[in-house]
Parts: sequence; C-alpha cells; structure tokens
Amino acid sequence: MEERNLQAIDGATLMGLYLEPTRFCVDTLLPQGVCFLGGASKIGKSWMVLDTLRRVQDRLNRITEEVPGNAYFSAQAETMAGGLLEEIRRFVGQHPDTVLVAVDTFAVVRALGGDQTYGSDYQEVRQLKALADELKITLLMVHHVRKLGDSDPLNRLSGTTGIVGAADTVLILERSRRSADCATFYATGRDTEYREMELRFHRETCSWELLSDTLEQPEKRLPQEMQSLVGFMKKVKTYKGGNGDFAQAFNQYAGTQLTAKVLKQQMKQWRFCLEDQGVRFVNRRSNGRRLVEVFYTPPGD
Repeated sequence: MEERNLQAIDGATLMGLYLEPTRFCVDTLLPQGVCFLGGASKIGKSWMVLDTLRRVQDRLNRITEEVPGNAYFSAQAETMAGGLLEEIRRFVGQHPDTVLVAVDTFAVVRALGGDQTYGSDYQEVRQLKALADELKITLLMVHHVRKLGDSDPLNRLSGTTGIVGAADTVLILERSRRSADCATFYATGRDTEYREMELRFHRETCSWELLSDTLEQPEKRLPQEMQSLVGFMKKVKTYKGGNGDFAQAFNQYAGTQLTAKVLKQQMKQWRFCLEDQGVRFVNRRSNGRRLVEVFYTPPGD
C-alpha cells in the first residue's frame, strides 16, 4: 500500500499566503459552493430557479421581453450516478463565464437505490461541493422539506442532517401564516450571516418583493422568544435568581410556556445577538442550585 503523508501547512506560512476572498453569485446571500434551496410544494421556490422548458418559456414571456444570451436552460440531465457531474463540468468548460448552475430538484438527480443515511447524504453533497469548488461556481440544488415541521426552519430539509452538514449555504422558503402571497426566506451558511427576509409574491409581475431583511435590521435576527426576552429585560433591567423562577417570570411576560432548560438553551444559542441588543447573562451555582444573573444595558452605553 502506497504511503501518503498528511498535507499540512504551518501557521506562519498560512498567514503569509494570499488567498482570494469568497466569490458571491448574489452578494451577501449566495456564495460560491453548493447551496440548497428548500421549500414546500407550490410555495414558489421554482420561480427562483425555473424548471421545465414550457414553464421557463411561459415565465420568461411574463417577466421580460429580452432574455440574456448567456442564460441557458435544460429540461433533462443524467443522475449523479449516471454522469451529471461530468455534464456540468463539460458545460462550464464550454461556457467559462458560468457563475450559477441550478438543479430542480436534488431528489431527481441523486443516486438511486440504497438507504438514505447521514453518511450517504453527506457524501453525495460532498461530491457536489467538490465540483462547485473545482469549477468556482455556485451550484444551487432545489430540495423539498419535511411535512412535519421543526422549530428551526433550517432543519426542515428532507433527508438527514448530513445534507445541511455538507452544504455551504442553506436557504429555506416558508409560507407566511399571515398572507398567502407572503413568505419568510431563511438563509445561513459558512460564508454568510444568518438572516431572515420577509417576501411578497406579485403574481402580475411574477416576482418576489423584499419587505424586510434582518441584515439591515439586526434586532429582527433573533427568534420571537429572544426578541421577547430583550423586551422583558428592558422592563426589569436586572434579574438574579434560580433558572426556574426566571423562566416563570419570562413566560408570564411573553405569554410563552418555555421550560427553564429550553429557555437557557436558546439564550446560549443566541448569546452574541442578545449581547448586541444589550442583554448579558452569567450562569453560576450555589449550594447545588443553578442560578442565573441577567442584565440589560442599552447598546452603546
């Protein structure tokens, strides 16, 4: 068996290297690499990438009178096992200015047969990532979400967490409960900040309108419970006591039913965002009892 050495680089050499910054297909949102766009059926995610040639033609006619000559569409392709990656590689070789390749859907082109485990999901997405990195493109895979919801929208992609673990960027389009034409667009990734965008779909122009973006309104990055926590701490200013008592007081204020454990987990998860909004906390123990000290200081003070 041929011996292979681990390829490594020392820190001093690494610091002296010139490494190109991450390239974005859509600035601050869609970086180079493999990206998954998930959403329920008929929610409108295909309006973001388009699908069959008939629908493409119909929608292009409704959107614009002039289609760029460097936009290409295909209604058929091989599966990953049947040669899709090589098809994409050849296409990009023939069109070197390509920056985005969108595939609708991942389920149609992924390898057939076998159980879908964390390992198999991870390896398939790693193949896509390797191709995107090799070609220096954004590879956008449209995917379905599970019908049974998760409290975290980014965990709703169909399949195991191996998909999210291997992807560079995850986007989720979720229908709003307030209006049939509105949706929340969640985005996170290795090279992008977590953000939530409120969108409205205009059927007459077949386009999505951006209503709000947490990248421009940092206070909205927090989930509703943590926004309520900021409001609670603005009111009480300081709290020192048991975790259970703190959770009870918070629930009375916010109208929620979070357990002390869940509340503490969310506070830890969103610690830095809470600190940006002036909320800081310290955990400690006294005589075997779990205590928490929470403080509010207006940002900038």
